[in-house]
Amino acid sequence: MDHLFRKCPVSESVWSELSFHQFLHDNQRDFSQWLTWVFSKSSTSQCRIFCCALWAIWGDRNARVHKNGGKSRKEMARYVQSYITEVNEVDKRRPKGTITVKKWRKPPDWNVKINFDGAYDGRQNRSAVGIVARDREGTVLLSCAENHHRISSAFEAEAVACQKALQLAIDMKWESVIIEGDSFSIIRKCKVKSPDKSLVSAYIHDIHQLQQKIKECRFEYIPRSANSLAHILAKETMKRKIGVYLVGGVPKVAEEQAARERVREPD
Repeated sequence: MDHLFRKCPVSESVWSELSFHQFLHDNQRDFSQWLTWVFSKSSTSQCRIFCCALWAIWGDRNARVHKNGGKSRKEMARYVQSYITEVNEVDKRRPKGTITVKKWRKPPDWNVKINFDGAYDGRQNRSAVGIVARDREGTVLLSCAENHHRISSAFEAEAVACQKALQLAIDMKWESVIIEGDSFSIIRKCKVKSPDKSLVSAYIHDIHQLQQKIKECRFEYIPRSANSLAHILAKETMKRKIGVYLVGGVPKVAEEQAARERVREPD
């Protein structure tokens, strides 16, 4: 452990790229003492970067062991910086003050509302997608859940789920859709038409291309409390590792939530 994070040449280069090289000169502390010491000497923002770098180094080590591949030191440093930027953006946009629990609302007129959610397992670098499409009566038109591998972050998991939601809309030939998700960062990127330069830029580009194939399509951010059905599908698929595709309904585990949201009056 000590060698991987402090003495490995690749790790040393990553720490230097992230301006943590000054912490590598201490050889009198064991690994756990070193961690405590670094935290005591760092600001909150530095601690956040430091923890993310530890996670990235460990993930890269696993990738090299199990996949015969890995990132360069500059790629890892860019990954950490981009990930922290994403997290900071979410923190800035998070609503402050009194928290109101919002519930799912039926779509207006003849729109189809498609909710998506992505669950993520960082230890295995995999994700599960949960998607449910409903009409203006709240009736489930389609539900879908599937597993994805080689996913590097929770942001990528959400981007994959959003991309899948759009592809389903195209496959079903729906002309007017509302895409809803509880990842503020991903929804914001989908709304902005300028080129994205983050770690999920390839997915955002594909999403924009898919959007052009739908007559009317808009993206809306909703809190987790209003995205419960898609979340249940993603969570259960992550747990069971088995995907589903149902027309006109949802898996049994989600039936109660689907019925509750169908009859609920708007807030």
